[in-house]
Amino acid sequence: MKKRILFVCIENSCRSQMAEGLMRNILKETAEIFSAGSKPSGKVDETAIQVMKEININISNQKSKGFNDLPLKEFDYVVTMGCSETCPFIPAKKTIDWKIEDPKGKSIDFYRVVRDTIKRNILELSKKMEE
Repeated sequence: MKKRILFVCIENSCRSQMAEGLMRNILKETAEIFSAGSKPSGKVDETAIQVMKEININISNQKSKGFNDLPLKEFDYVVTMGCSETCPFIPAKKTIDWKIEDPKGKSIDFYRVVRDTIKRNILELSKKMEE
């Protein structure tokens, strides 16, 4: 059975969208990967799309959504991006909080730092999932 992974941030516009795109790229069809936000903005951040294109990952077709928009209600992994105080409880076998600062409104270089941090964390998580 495929692992079910949910990435969560407040607006579901930057961090969780980048994480969803990166994890899809790494795990391909071996997992079901989603992202959502506690207060979704309704759109994916343009700078997040831009920095992901720099590493040949297209997230421009992804949608910003809330928890009620998810097709599943239970996950193997829920990964929050540092919004643990404002994120509701979502049933998961394992919950992880990465505490990654929101890049919204910051420089493109900061977005790249966030993207690369998320990528490192995802590579580490994907290795643990194989164990």
